[in-house]
Amino acid sequence: MTHEAAGVPPTRNDDDRPDDARPAEPQTAPEATDSPDTSDASAGGASAASAASASSPDSSDGGPQGGDERPEARLAKAVQVAEQALIEFEIAVETFRVEVENFSRLHHQKLGPMYARLDELDAQIAEARAARTGDPEDLRKAKEARDIVMPMPGVDELFHDWMDSDGLSPEASAMLTEQPVRPPKQVRPSEEARRLYRELARKAHPDLAQDEPERERRDEFITRVNAAYGRGDVELLKELAAEWAAGPAKPLPPLSESEELYARLEWLSRRKELLTVLAKELEESAIGSMLRMAPDDPDQLLEDIGDQLLGEVSRREAELAELVQ
Repeated sequence: MTHEAAGVPPTRNDDDRPDDARPAEPQTAPEATDSPDTSDASAGGASAASAASASSPDSSDGGPQGGDERPEARLAKAVQVAEQALIEFEIAVETFRVEVENFSRLHHQKLGPMYARLDELDAQIAEARAARTGDPEDLRKAKEARDIVMPMPGVDELFHDWMDSDGLSPEASAMLTEQPVRPPKQVRPSEEARRLYRELARKAHPDLAQDEPERERRDEFITRVNAAYGRGDVELLKELAAEWAAGPAKPLPPLSESEELYARLEWLSRRKELLTVLAKELEESAIGSMLRMAPDDPDQLLEDIGDQLLGEVSRREAELAELVQ
């Protein structure tokens, strides 16, 4: 895991520190468990507060010169411990996520036809019973059972207007990212939107860049301008005009060594919290709950469920045969 990927400034290179300030060698990582035990991961993936506490000057690292070690060096060790614990937790969560995904896919492929067969048999049984009794309640139940096995819409129908030449449409992307869907209000944007767009395009066009970083900044900005203009969003175009007028963001002042390390610990803590939520969602999902029933052999669990479904199919076929005699 790189510091750049962490979203905070990287800590200083250990080679630039005095020998006595370099962090200790990373501890040997424990083996990742097959499922994300959040309680164990919580113990290993220390939060920023606990990691910082563990690295306080009053703590002893057990070394012969622990009392003379710089606070920054002890803090760096805490960062290393937290990083390694987070890596192990991520491995455990990802391992379980892959199993849940694969189990769900195989469950659908192998058992989906059996579930469909059961739904069809249930509909036929309900229809045969309704035909025999003529009872309005039985007729209602038969209709409900048949509605369950009605053919699903085709892929083209499901994804109508969701795809364009560039992939997902803005509306589809907005829905998938839980952002407000803002379709265009009309075919041609308003005159004010056209005016704002022309002004921004003239000012921020990538061809006006003097170097590559500036071109990349302008490319990203114009992409947002084009999207706002495509929706005819005058307010967003005004915001973009103000953003461009303010100029590029000024670089933040460099952090001290301690500030870098504390920022890193805080990021590790937030990352662990997000992973804990994901692990809980996986464990509490329908497929996750099924997997926990057979942690040692999930493939055999699929076979067992298949056998049970075959038995249900046989019983329903027998019941239908009696009704239509």
